[in-house]
Amino acid sequence: STLCCRTRRPEAFWKGHCMKLIAVDYGEARTGLAECDPGELIVTPITPQIEEKSMNKAAQAAADAALARGAGALVVGLPKNMDGSEGARAAKCRRFAARVANAAGLPVILWDERRTTVSAAAVLSGNDVFGKKRKDRLDSVSAAVLLESHLAWRRQHPGENPPDMILPEPPAETAD
Repeated sequence: STLCCRTRRPEAFWKGHCMKLIAVDYGEARTGLAECDPGELIVTPITPQIEEKSMNKAAQAAADAALARGAGALVVGLPKNMDGSEGARAAKCRRFAARVANAAGLPVILWDERRTTVSAAAVLSGNDVFGKKRKDRLDSVSAAVLLESHLAWRRQHPGENPPDMILPEPPAETAD
């Protein structure tokens, strides 16, 4: 499932292969994670959330979680404005996604996260989750909503590359 990382060809990565994916809802205070099974059928929020304010440390923690769980790629939420444009938060998420890709050595798909937090809050409210419990789970449930959205796209576009993907940088050549 890491074929594209060795060949540097994203098309080799997507040709009809199901795989375990990790979604990341990056935030300045908390970063939520969710995963799907290798058959891409069941999405599960991962708790506890990453409680790390440093972008580099949060990126490393997300990469470590993806590698520990055997993920083939990550999906990072891209906070676009309601008109589809990208602002400062989107630029920060792009930097975060590049750091995750390089730390994990895996491709990172940037996926539109508009309204995921609203949907996640509705899910938690519908299940009577409020207060501290809600705060402890909101970002991971948002990551699950994000991953479900991406998986729905994958089912509708089999074998297609995602529209916005970052590949890890090739390892630096070392001089002997």
